[in-house]
Amino acid sequence: MGIKALTTAIATIATLACSAQTTCKNPMIWADVPDPDVIRVDDTYYMVSTTMHLMPGGPVYESKDLVHWSLASYLFDTLNDSPLYSLQGGTSYGRGQWATSLKYHDGMFYALFCTNDPQGGADSYIFTTRDPHQGWTLHSRIPHFHDPSLFFDDDGRVYVFHGSGNLTELRPDLKGIKEGGVNQQIIGRDKEENGLLEGSRVIKKDGKYYALMISWPQGKPRRQLCYRADRITGPYGKAVILEDNFGGFPYAAQGTIVDTPKGEWYGVIFQDHNAVGRIPLLIPVKWEEGWPMMYRVPEEFTVDTDEYEGEPIVTSDDFSKPELKHQWQWNHNPINTAWSLTERKGWLRLKTSLIVENLFAAPNTISQRMEGPTCSASVCIDISKMRDGDRAGFAAFNGHSGVLLISRDGKQATLSMQAQTVNLSDARQHDNKHAVANVEVDEKECISLQGRKIWLRIDGDFTLGKDIATFQYSTNGRQWQAIGEPFQMRFDYTRLFMGTRYAIFNYATRQTGGYIDIDYFTYNKQDK
Repeated sequence: MGIKALTTAIATIATLACSAQTTCKNPMIWADVPDPDVIRVDDTYYMVSTTMHLMPGGPVYESKDLVHWSLASYLFDTLNDSPLYSLQGGTSYGRGQWATSLKYHDGMFYALFCTNDPQGGADSYIFTTRDPHQGWTLHSRIPHFHDPSLFFDDDGRVYVFHGSGNLTELRPDLKGIKEGGVNQQIIGRDKEENGLLEGSRVIKKDGKYYALMISWPQGKPRRQLCYRADRITGPYGKAVILEDNFGGFPYAAQGTIVDTPKGEWYGVIFQDHNAVGRIPLLIPVKWEEGWPMMYRVPEEFTVDTDEYEGEPIVTSDDFSKPELKHQWQWNHNPINTAWSLTERKGWLRLKTSLIVENLFAAPNTISQRMEGPTCSASVCIDISKMRDGDRAGFAAFNGHSGVLLISRDGKQATLSMQAQTVNLSDARQHDNKHAVANVEVDEKECISLQGRKIWLRIDGDFTLGKDIATFQYSTNGRQWQAIGEPFQMRFDYTRLFMGTRYAIFNYATRQTGGYIDIDYFTYNKQDK
């Protein structure tokens, strides 16, 4: 090849490399990933989300293209400041870790979140790490800051934006509020912003401070605001940067903006999507007169990045490895002596450990998200070691749950399809126990079981106007039989405040010591 041809070939390769694009089809993730905060460190994006009462909690995702995300780590394995996190004396449904702020400063990652559970006046956590893949360390506990945004300014001072436009300065070591520092309201409601105003996410660009906040004016659509100032304490001007619904679902708001290495900007904003939960959308940003305008949510567009294929956030598992796949989360803190991957190689064993009355009070329920537009999952369970009074099975789990319930009473085993709804005492009171008051059960069908194994399957349809789960079982793993009736899934912030999840459970109502073994969890997501 001659010099001219070689030069042309190199230029062509360089052009192709520079023009690589990734297609984004909204939703960015069609699953429950609420309260997103996104940062970029060199060529890698990191995103954190809310998982509340699920353990491990505070998932941190990574991506190279802002479109495909994989789980890098969790901020913590368990929360232990209250027995409620372990379903002792009550529950922490809808509480726990909320609205985490993620930052990178001087080689260190920082994550700040409030727990929405008053613990002696100190209920915000700051976790740190130099590498999200190597785990996080609790750095400090500080007072409660609702929907906080941690901010490191260029002059070395550190702040938290929080609540409805409040600014509080922290000590340089991030272990408390700075005595004599800034502690004031810098953004206030006006005649238009007369309703909800929260969800702070703050960046600094070209010497100006930008605070993104969700607004929900009374009688008007939810929308994304941006406040801008030359000084951190203001005064702040305001612009409405997004007021758009998407896919027939309600208006989208709450999130952040982030830049690419090539100088493009994108917003990551979540939208309530009914039973599947609160899903993130990716939206191009256009800077106009110094404002990061998003205008509308596109169905499909290209991002000027190389496509990145990460591990999916929901996945099948044959339980052949010595550790659980990190996509699994427990409902509240697990009892680690009551589950095993080693006692029967290639199976997950769930043992009964406490006597409880219902699924919502049961420890060691293990779960993964359900995803839209449609998804399907099945499990194979060995039920031969269940004891009298044991209850096990597979559920589309939420405050309103569709449940495939295996019951062992004496020597008889049955399978029923049920609709279960939990009612929580003091559901809206943040200073009292959040206990299970009762569970309403509506049994749709019940059959007798024979044999050691049962296969269970749940299909979910989250397309507009659906939110339907359907249920099947098999006695041989090949032929499937419908059971019960289609179940109307729901999202209810007064109960669990999360999207519906696939859940595998086993609990005792009369005596402990029984167990089930799960051979596999097979998952498929379908894009219509």
